[in-house]
Amino acid sequence: MKKSILLYLFLISSLLTFAQDEVQIDGRIQPILNDFFEYCKKYDIEYSDKLFQLESIQIVDTLPLDKHSTVLGKVLRDENGDINKIVINWATMFDKEILRVVAFHEFAHHFLDYKHTCHDCNEIMAEVNTSYFDIARDWDNQVEHLFTTSPVYLNNQQETATNLASN
Repeated sequence: MKKSILLYLFLISSLLTFAQDEVQIDGRIQPILNDFFEYCKKYDIEYSDKLFQLESIQIVDTLPLDKHSTVLGKVLRDENGDINKIVINWATMFDKEILRVVAFHEFAHHFLDYKHTCHDCNEIMAEVNTSYFDIARDWDNQVEHLFTTSPVYLNNQQETATNLASN
């Protein structure tokens, strides 16, 4: 009996350790990811399956950062074209508002199935943002818009309506 309990505890701890190690998340970005997941819960968007499709979410120093070519964040894809990494430029760490906007933008590509909504329109999902600070000042509205117009949310709403209509 004791051996069974010990074996069970060992298996559970091994599974938990494996699950925790499966996605490498930079501790500097973890609080923002947690905030993003709180919004996912608020808008009833499942995120755990997509989280474990990732290898890592990291702040890196390998993205271009110069006058004519700056990349503040990016999703990286595997050989099948599936997103497997989210990387954020280290330069975003100079301002917490820029970091939050860029992180939410990259998270939305993966977890909300977003593509860019426009070239430069002061939305989180714009390809380019002239002013991250305008977005930060309007954060609550920006996040509500981000989630309620996301492909995942709209699909969930359509499925719910279809299910209600068929009952």
